Amino acid sequence: MIIAIDGPAGTGKSTIAKMLADRHDITFLNSGGFYRTLTLAVLDAGIDYSDEAATLDFCRKQKIEYTKEGHFILNGTDVTAHLHDDRVTNNASQVSAIVEIRHLVNDLMRQITKSLNIVCEGRDMTTVVFPDAEVKVYLDASAQVRAQRRFDQGVSDMTLEQIKESIEKRDEMDKNKKEGSLKIAPDALYIDTSNLTIEEVCAIIERQIS
Repeated sequence: MIIAIDGPAGTGKSTIAKMLADRHDITFLNSGGFYRTLTLAVLDAGIDYSDEAATLDFCRKQKIEYTKEGHFILNGTDVTAHLHDDRVTNNASQVSAIVEIRHLVNDLMRQITKSLNIVCEGRDMTTVVFPDAEVKVYLDASAQVRAQRRFDQGVSDMTLEQIKESIEKRDEMDKNKKEGSLKIAPDALYIDTSNLTIEEVCAIIERQIS
């Protein structure tokens, strides 16, 4: 079984996906983590990601492993704790916008999930990566609410207004990607999480799981 969840940053996708995975004893697959891991590798190596050919060539040489606990191992080193650093967050959309890198990551995710029941979240899980998923969900929330959530997490050095501007910029980029753009699948359940608790959102999704 595949439960696929899409939506912009800050809508609670990761938290909800993890909760569903725990409750139903299935594997949580964080798609964004793959792109963030590659972004971290690109930044650390000083690669200019505007050079798409060089970036793709570099990324193909990286070894990414994903553990059942949801950790990302890059070339033998656990980098999970650094995937939400501001520098990674501010550059991940640009790296993930490279079409060939999306193909690279999609193939890796499909390979990992061949023999697993999973819940995954991202931007194009329901439309591109797993279009035949048994359960499809699109989570949404206002930019102000999403910015406040990230600010309250205390993981960013930016002000609330700077976070909001960053989120709005990222939304625009994600919606206009050449491939894997952020959009609502026709058969996805749409949920606005702005005024809902995590428990309430989970309950709505669980009613879709047979």
